[in-house]
Amino acid sequence: MARGKIAHRMLRVVPFVNRIGELKLRHECWLELSNLAFKRIKDHKETPEILKSISDIVLQATSSGIFEIVKLCLKQYPELMWDEEFAIQLVKKVVRARHVELYRLLNAYDTIPRLRHNLMSEVVEWTPGNVPADVSGSAFLMQRELQWFQVLEDRSSPLLQSTTFKVMKDESDPSSSSLELEPVEKGRGKTCWELFLEQRKDLLQEAEQWMNDTSTSCSLVATLITTVAFAAAFTVPGGNDNIGIPIFLKKTSFMVFAIADALALFSSITATLMFLAILTSRYAAKDFLHSLPRKMILGLTFLFLSSAFMLVAFGSALTTVLSGRWEWIYIPITLLAAIPVILFVILQLPLYVEMVESTYRPRLYHPMKIWK
Repeated sequence: MARGKIAHRMLRVVPFVNRIGELKLRHECWLELSNLAFKRIKDHKETPEILKSISDIVLQATSSGIFEIVKLCLKQYPELMWDEEFAIQLVKKVVRARHVELYRLLNAYDTIPRLRHNLMSEVVEWTPGNVPADVSGSAFLMQRELQWFQVLEDRSSPLLQSTTFKVMKDESDPSSSSLELEPVEKGRGKTCWELFLEQRKDLLQEAEQWMNDTSTSCSLVATLITTVAFAAAFTVPGGNDNIGIPIFLKKTSFMVFAIADALALFSSITATLMFLAILTSRYAAKDFLHSLPRKMILGLTFLFLSSAFMLVAFGSALTTVLSGRWEWIYIPITLLAAIPVILFVILQLPLYVEMVESTYRPRLYHPMKIWK
């Protein structure tokens, strides 16, 4: 009874927790209802009309990016992927909308190699408004586009990679913005890679500017931390005695200060070097696939470590100086030092994890297990 009252009060104090729970429950109930409906349909005799309706549902769910419905339909009706016309429409919608999880699902059905000649026009085309929510800047958006191009190019024939094309518009539908590639003789057209870069000239410039601005700002912060950490090494808390030995040398908190200050100095210098390597880069398009993102991730990692070590050094220095009067001073200092770390975890860690995963283990290259 008492626990129920406490939970009710917590829900009143934090109402968004209740809303999240309701949305999650509604989502699970909706998926369970859809699963039961498809099982009931499966019990009846399959007809072309039923398969046509299911295929329409799959295409609509794909356009909306509803991964669960597409997975459920293809699991119940794997024979849908035997229809090449339907598979072409489905894969084109997935690639055009850049749905990573849906592409992994279709790749698990071994559908992509059979349709490889139909996909390059979809990956060459670029829609500026189609930006995934999990991408943390123009540079990583360019990286995602390069990954899409690479993963489809690897599944295309070598002849297609050297073929030149010209861009055609659908004359039957002038309002359509989709591209069609028509093979032409060499010298009269461009390769898929050249068309890919031509479509993303503005994105490449934005990615270069984003990388440049971010590196400049972060290198300035890292330089400030280096200056502070270097100065703190020669102005130790409590000062030195007549022969230059620190007064608080035998205290544990002072040793924590010395180690944390040294680590802050080394980390900030490493971060500065990483950001300088980015600033002096040539900013070629292919550098945004591996080279530049790795340098940015390493720079941000060492910048965060240097900030954390600087907080530890500052807290241990205060503890060393004030512990003689207030022995409990380390408690509020530790709590206050934890605030920036918590803010980083809340505000930046999800995007940082996505950056690391996108660079070192991109989901796009790994097919999904469809029967798990």
